[in-house]
Amino acid sequence: MKKCILLSSFILLIFSVQELKAQTYLTAAGSINFTSDAPLEVIEAESKKMKGAVDASKNTFAFAVPIISFQGFNSALQREHFNENYMESAKFPDATFTGKIIEQVDFTKPGTYSVRAKGTLKIHGVEQERIIKSDLIVKDDKTIVIKSDFYVPLSDHNIQIPKIVNQKIATEIHVVIQGECKAK
Repeated sequence: MKKCILLSSFILLIFSVQELKAQTYLTAAGSINFTSDAPLEVIEAESKKMKGAVDASKNTFAFAVPIISFQGFNSALQREHFNENYMESAKFPDATFTGKIIEQVDFTKPGTYSVRAKGTLKIHGVEQERIIKSDLIVKDDKTIVIKSDFYVPLSDHNIQIPKIVNQKIATEIHVVIQGECKAK
């Protein structure tokens, strides 16, 4: 319950200084997939709980996902280790990315725009300034789709992997994001 309140507060904070207009797009169920492709094991998981917003008039965005929402893994024990030992999801419940779209996008004109999202990626309580290439697909004046594919080095976010399992967990995690956002 506390996580839901924090996530809701986070998204509401984004809009507290502005009116919600057709220039604001929200998503409540975007997906994030990650793959750890290590020499001895491939680990995959997905969350369909990504929430976020794009303010087209300011070219800004904010997205968050609860770490505990990731499903998949090769076993229940692996998911438990992910949450308790590596991501410490009780201590760091969400991953967030907030910032600005560098390129100008005509949100009134349907099409696919290759953009760079510059902002702060916060994982495991550690903030890193990142530029992440993304495709922003304007379907119509009410719907946009965001797709992105990038890598996250574990060391950038102080995620420690014990030597005993370092051949089973990749040092860089491949992340794929897709979210459909609707005008509000």
